[in-house]
Amino acid sequence: MPAQIPLSVLDLAPITAGSDAAQSFRNSLDLAQHAERLGYLRFWLAEHHGMPGIASAATSILISHVAGGTSKMRVGAGGIMLPNHSPLVIAEQFGTLESLYPGRIDLGLGRAPGSDHATARALRRNLTSDPEQFPQDVLELMGYFEGDAASSAIRAVPGAGLNVPIWILGSSLFGAQVAAALGLPYAFASHFAPGAMFHAMELYRARFKPSKQCAQPYVMLGFNVFAAETDAEARILVTSMQQAFVNLRSGRPTTLQPPIAGYENHLAAHEKLMLDEVLSCSAVGSPATVKQQMHDFVSRTQPDELMIASMIYDHAARVRSYKIAAEVWNSG
Repeated sequence: MPAQIPLSVLDLAPITAGSDAAQSFRNSLDLAQHAERLGYLRFWLAEHHGMPGIASAATSILISHVAGGTSKMRVGAGGIMLPNHSPLVIAEQFGTLESLYPGRIDLGLGRAPGSDHATARALRRNLTSDPEQFPQDVLELMGYFEGDAASSAIRAVPGAGLNVPIWILGSSLFGAQVAAALGLPYAFASHFAPGAMFHAMELYRARFKPSKQCAQPYVMLGFNVFAAETDAEARILVTSMQQAFVNLRSGRPTTLQPPIAGYENHLAAHEKLMLDEVLSCSAVGSPATVKQQMHDFVSRTQPDELMIASMIYDHAARVRSYKIAAEVWNSG
């Protein structure tokens, strides 16, 4: 068994059926406070737009909400979708966050829009930005944090001179190559897009070039945990996320729906196949089951850190799932 690695939290600030964003934000803060007490290393929020069931669109503001209600856990973006923003604006936003909560802010960057085509156009006003420009945008952003007023006419205030760790996020080989070339830590979205996981990790580690931020490669993998007192209860909890994926892939995204016992029995074969694929990096079950599945995954993949996602409808059950995950992991 490999040495224990840190656990972190990925929160999409889910909006549940019959609720609203305000309650989602209260739940996110409550979850973060529990996670801090449980010893989770970091708490990340993800940028999505136009999604009825995800409230973290204004990611920087929500990071401040969570960081302000916690005291030591790192809080950050997993991630900011950089093509939606100018690098200077993100430098200023995260420079502000780092100034408010020094030593606690992370900045994960992705190149996906985090939205549909029409929403992406509304965000950017036009779609002339090129996703292939992503590495140059990352370098520009890094330059603002390193900023030297004597050598640049543009200065991020706040931002210049602040140490905000930058991560590259990805679900394909592109992000792995960018992270390796720039010497940055790499977070892979195996919690919903595991297909290229092993190839991406191998490429990243093989091509990694040390940098001021990282002397050696560092990989964090996304992993779903649906933990409950029994295997049967956990299998019911996971059906909310299963519904979310089926609805999204069917072009009808919804708020996070209540769990449905036996949900998979009513699905078409292609829907079951899709769920088996996207949720293959998951632990679902009782504490003993989840412990074994977490250890098996880490033994098989050898990450440096595990980021736990638990899209569970009932907030108390979601908090309980994170508690079980931390307890069984820390028990060795």
